Amino acid sequence: MTDRYVPPPHGQDWQRITPAEAGFDSARLAEAIAFAEAHESPWRRDIKAQLEAGNFEPPPDNAIIGPTAPRGGPNGLLLRGGRLVARWGDTRQVDMTFSVAKSYLSILAGLAVSDGLIADLDEPVGRTVHDGGFDGPHNGAITWRHLLQQTSEWEGTLFGKADMIDRYRTLATEFRGSPAHQKGTARPLQAPGSYWEYNDVRVNRLSLALLRRFGRALPDVFAERVMQPLGASTEWHWEGYHNSFVEIGGRQVQSVSGGGHWGGGVFIHAEDQARIGLMMAQGGSWGGRRILPQSWIAESVAPCAINPDYGLLWWLNTGRRSRPSAGADSYFALGAGGNVTWIDPANDLVAVLRWIDTAVLDAWIGQVMAALKAEVPAG
Repeated sequence: MTDRYVPPPHGQDWQRITPAEAGFDSARLAEAIAFAEAHESPWRRDIKAQLEAGNFEPPPDNAIIGPTAPRGGPNGLLLRGGRLVARWGDTRQVDMTFSVAKSYLSILAGLAVSDGLIADLDEPVGRTVHDGGFDGPHNGAITWRHLLQQTSEWEGTLFGKADMIDRYRTLATEFRGSPAHQKGTARPLQAPGSYWEYNDVRVNRLSLALLRRFGRALPDVFAERVMQPLGASTEWHWEGYHNSFVEIGGRQVQSVSGGGHWGGGVFIHAEDQARIGLMMAQGGSWGGRRILPQSWIAESVAPCAINPDYGLLWWLNTGRRSRPSAGADSYFALGAGGNVTWIDPANDLVAVLRWIDTAVLDAWIGQVMAALKAEVPAG
């Protein structure tokens, strides 16, 4: 990996190659970019109004408890071999990313494993996190893997949000065996590890558990261990809620959220996101420097036994069921409103799309793949 291209630090020129040099049909790729620009997310530009309108659930459960910000327009970029092939819109517009933050929590979990703060993903979280959140026979059986695969069935209330809010939650790409009941209604809890359900409260519980293990604010760890080595900008920030401060080492530290469901989460631009995606695509390495163990990347994209479309807080494309136009080894960080990082290891592609209508995402991927006609140049 030491000879792989990585861009210089933010503010310096990212090496560009023409579509033809990158192995694309230039005209067809231009059509794909125009398609992305023309299919903007249906979400309002006023994100606060979008959330207050009951985008995820009706009042009072939709109460915003973290910061929000108006969004910009559609933008994105496409890399091949790490080099910039195409860019559209304002790729330095710092916006909320919603559940893309979940994949960044997965990266932090990988660092915790590498540091020995998590000895075994199949170890009960309550063995090392002693804050009452994993007491009792049910929550006490929850492992780190359960939290990372969204199979924990954690029960409780965190920062004023009850896990009940996300029971019976369904998504277009959710495991097809999930029952079609109204979101937020009572559902009998299953044994941890036996039921997959997309959620935010339980992911926020993971974030707090990681904060307990690191003993310091997760954005500080992410900046020091990931963003600074990648040469990212200093414009990104990761927020929690006004009521998510906990005591760590005698001081108050904010536990950050794994999305923007109730405000908060990661505020970042597409160029910084592309660096994170490229690091993942290069097996956790960056210019010869090891950011994440390669074994963690492999663990992250191993299919969950009860939902093969999901890994460790990364969306997968097992059997090409979720995104038929993408390769089976493709994986994604996906956030509500049309925030996408697409990593295609087989073709050495990384793409970031902001505010695209997700209903046309597979069609856009199909256009990119149709434009691809040759292997990427070496080096």
